[in-house]
Amino acid sequence: MKASFLYGIRDVRLVDCPIPEPGPGDVLLQVASVGVCGSDVHYYVEGRIGGQVITAPVIMGHEFSARVAQLGEGVQGLEIGQLVAVDPAIPCGRCECCQQGHPNLCPQVRFCGTPPVNGVFAEYTAMPAENCFPLPEGLTADQGALLEPLGVAIHSVNLSHIKPGDTAAVLGAGPIGLLTAAAVLAAGAREVYITEPLAYRRAFAQEYLAAGAAAVAAAATAVAQAPQLAVFDPLNQDATGEIGQLTGGRGVDIVFEAAGAPETPAQAADLVRPGGKMILAGIPAEDTLCMPASTVRRKGVTIKLVRRMKHTYPQAIRMVQSGQVALRPMVTHALPLDRVGEAMEMVANYQDGVIKAVVRPGE
Repeated sequence: MKASFLYGIRDVRLVDCPIPEPGPGDVLLQVASVGVCGSDVHYYVEGRIGGQVITAPVIMGHEFSARVAQLGEGVQGLEIGQLVAVDPAIPCGRCECCQQGHPNLCPQVRFCGTPPVNGVFAEYTAMPAENCFPLPEGLTADQGALLEPLGVAIHSVNLSHIKPGDTAAVLGAGPIGLLTAAAVLAAGAREVYITEPLAYRRAFAQEYLAAGAAAVAAAATAVAQAPQLAVFDPLNQDATGEIGQLTGGRGVDIVFEAAGAPETPAQAADLVRPGGKMILAGIPAEDTLCMPASTVRRKGVTIKLVRRMKHTYPQAIRMVQSGQVALRPMVTHALPLDRVGEAMEMVANYQDGVIKAVVRPGE
C-alpha cells in the first residue's frame, strides 16, 4: 500500500509499505477520508507539539473514516464494505483515568498520528473494532472524518456545562472554533460572539453560523427568534470592548478559546464575566499560556483545558444526522494521498480560502 510519511519539518514522502494484518478484535480498514488537523500542521511546521517530538518517520493523520476491508478474529457487528467513522484513540483501559471514565487522559493512550504511533494518511490501517462507528445512510466519508473535530467541539461544550440562554464567545473561527460555535448554538446559547483575524474565515463564520442559528430557531418553535450572532476582527476592532457593550458590561458566561494564539487566553480573561468559565482548546506554538493572573483571580474564573474528546461519536452522529450541526460546508478542499504536503502547506498558510482540507487516499 501507499502511505505518506513525515520525515521531518516540511519533509513528506509517499512510501510503499505492507498492508497491516488485523489482530484479534481488530479490523482492516480501507481509509476513505482524512481531515488535515491543526495538530498535524504543528508537527509538519514545527516537528513537535510540546514534548511530543518527531524523531523518526511517522504517518500523520487521525480524523478519518474508512470502509471495513477485513474482520479480525472474534469481530462481530461490522460488515465488509461498511463505511465507518473511527475514533483514533486507543486507551489502555486499565489505568486510573480509564477506570474513572476519562480515556482521553490515559497516559498510555496510542493516538493515531502522534509520534511514534502511525496515523492514517495511508491506503489502509488496522484498528480495534470497538473504535469503529457505522455511519447512517446519507452520511458521506468526508462527514465521517469530521466527526472527530466535532467530537472535540462537543467535549469542549460538555466541559462548559452550558445552559440554554447562556452567552458565549468563541475565539478563532478555524474548524474547531466553528464547530464549537455550532455546538454552542445547538446547546441553546442566546448570544454567540466570534473573533477571527482572517477576513475569509469571518465571512464563512457569519454565513455558516447564521444558517445554524436559523435552524436552531426553526427546530424550537415557529416563532422563536434566532440566537444573536456577531463576528469581530480582533486586529482592527476593539472586540473586547464591543462585546462588553453588547453584554451591558457584564461579559459572557463562557469563553471558548480555539485559536492557540499567544494573545487569546488573555482576551478570554477580559471577555468572561465574573464567575464565568474559560474553556481552552487551542494549541499554542510556544507551549505556554499567558493571561493576567489578577483578572482571572478577581473574577473567580473557572478554567478548563480540552484534551481531545471522550465518548462523543454517537452524539456527534446524532447531531449531524438531525441537522443540528452541518459538516458538508466545512470541507472546502479535497486532495489525493500524493498531495498531503500540499494540503499541509495550504492549511498552514491559510491558502485558497481553506476551511477544512481532507485527503482521500482512494483518489
